[in-house]
Formats: sequence, structure tokens, C-alpha cells
Amino acid sequence: MTTFTESIVEEAALAWLAALDYTVLHGPDLAVGMPAAERSDPNYRDVVLEGRLRQALVRLNPDLPAEALEDAFRKLTRSDAPSLIERNHAVHRMLVDGVTVEYRRKDGSIAGGQAQVIDFAKPGNNDWLAVNQFTVAEGQHTRRPDVVLFVNGLALAVIELKNPADENATVWSAHQQLQTYQAQIPALFACNAALVVSDGVQARIGALGAGKEWFKPWRTITGREDASAKLTELQVVLEGVFAQHRFLNLVRHFIVFEDEGAGQLTKKMAGYHQFHAVNAAVEETMRAAQTPGLGVGGETPGRYEAGASTGRQPRRSARGRGLAHPGFGQEPDHGLLRRPGDPAPDYGEPHPGRNHRPQRP
Repeated sequence: MTTFTESIVEEAALAWLAALDYTVLHGPDLAVGMPAAERSDPNYRDVVLEGRLRQALVRLNPDLPAEALEDAFRKLTRSDAPSLIERNHAVHRMLVDGVTVEYRRKDGSIAGGQAQVIDFAKPGNNDWLAVNQFTVAEGQHTRRPDVVLFVNGLALAVIELKNPADENATVWSAHQQLQTYQAQIPALFACNAALVVSDGVQARIGALGAGKEWFKPWRTITGREDASAKLTELQVVLEGVFAQHRFLNLVRHFIVFEDEGAGQLTKKMAGYHQFHAVNAAVEETMRAAQTPGLGVGGETPGRYEAGASTGRQPRRSARGRGLAHPGFGQEPDHGLLRRPGDPAPDYGEPHPGRNHRPQRP
């Protein structure tokens, strides 16, 4: 009989990420003094892989001078925001829109520009890295998250795992561990786009600052149908979210920040049903807009409004609408995942923990 341990779950997660074309490295190997060292602080207070970020800025911004790239690096890695969520909001805007930079021309005048941080059009043009056991120290605390995902040297996701054989170590104890990390080593989460918790059996994904009620399963990989029951929930969320093109799509189009009043900022991320339904709606609307004689009218699936413009901002706005709650939206109508010609959905039994069937529009 196989004895399941946290290390086995971690190894499986890293193998799935490697299959998604992430480079996989062991955290201690990056420490100062090691042959493959990438960290600069022997006390583990650095959370950005500086070399990878600088290389990405140079690669993605060939027309900007070194002075401008240094300005971008400084803005990405330093913060005067009073709270973690505000810092996260500021960094998210830079990830999506680029970093506003200034530099001096040869004639002495000041020029401005936008430094691209991520290549959303060509996912393979970015640096993808999964690191396990990545030690971080801040204040009086030293913590070691199980897996951290870096894109161009920035920590965009944290995955916390628990031993499935330990009845006291559940997916929710992993969630509580992440809450502890956010309180004790907040610097690691300044750039964070997604959080994943798993006990090897169950897996949940949510946004920074969301309570456990908004950490939900991701039930599909491609969006065409629910994933096979033969796959673990952890494999589904890793392949369904962190495939490079899907993760960049999520980061760019499906995360919003809203002011709830009294200065309270809330981060919201789409659920799998919203993610795939809106993408399908936008693609269909764009196709209709570009096809002579094919009109655009009525409602798109799920009542998401999808503008017909081919511009980047309208596409982002169309995808970003309808995010209802911190972490995730409401229960899905599985009909949203249908394609023309697909059979009618079989709702079957509710998923465990649900007390009602999805409401149809």
C-alpha cells in the first residue's frame, strides 16, 4: 500500500507544473553561496528573483534605455503602500498595463514610456519557474511555503499543501497556513495573483484576502466539460489554471479590485464557470463582429456583455464584468460551458457541499 505524505503530494504538483513547461527548482539551491544561487540576501528577506526580473525587462523592452528599466525595477520591487492589498493592487496594475517610467534623452529632455513586465501575447516569451520550499524571512518570522510560482522573477502564485494521510491536516488547515503567511511574511504576496490550497485529495483556489468561503474548486481544464473524476482536484486546478496561456488570461482579464467603502479594498477573481463562459462569449462576439452579414445582438452566455471592438481595453473590460464576490462568483450554470451542437447539460447530483442546483437564467 502506498503511504501518502505531504512530500509525495508536493512532488506530484511539481511534476504537473514541469509538464506545463515550468522550470522546477529546489528552494535551498537558490540560496546565497549555492552553485545555482539566485538570491542576494543570505537572511532570506528577498522575495523577487532579481536576475530573472531584470532579464525579462530587458527582453520585453528593447527600445527603453537602462535608466528606464531601472526605474521599472525599482517601482516593481519597492512600495510605500500602507497595506498588503493596496500594494497588491498597485503591482497588479503594473503587471497588466506596464510600468510608467521616465528617462533622460540625449538632449537632456525628460521622456516617458511604459515598461512591459509580462508578454501576454506570447506566453513562452516569459520566464516560468516553480520553486518548492522557498524560505522567506520578514520581521521576527521565517516561513517556508511549499511551492511558489514565479513569472519573470515575480511571485505570482503560492501553493500550500498538507498531508492527505493526516486527518488533522486538511485543505482548510492549508488555508489557515496561508493566512499566517500573509500576516507574517506579507512581502511574498505583494505580486500575488492566485492562492492554492490542497490536502492531496481536495484543492481550492482563491484570491489574496479572501476568506475560506471564497476558496473554491476549479472543475474543468479546457472549459468544454468538467474534468474526469479520475483526476485529482489538485491536478485539475494546476492544469486548468496554471497552463501558461490560461494563467496569463486570468491575470490580465479576470482579476479586479473594488472599493467597498471606508477605504476597504477587495480583490475579486473569476470562478472557472465565469472564466470560460466570458471567454467563449467574447470570442463569439468578436467572430460575429468580424464576419460580414453576421449580426451581433441579444445576450451573450451568462449575461456577460461583450463589446464588439477588437481593441485590447474593450476585450479586457468585457471579460472583467460580472465578478460577484471576493475569490469567486456564484454557483455556475453548467450550460455556460456548452458549445454549439453540444448535448444539453446533465446536472446530475450537486457537488459535495452544495445545497442547491445551479439556477438557470
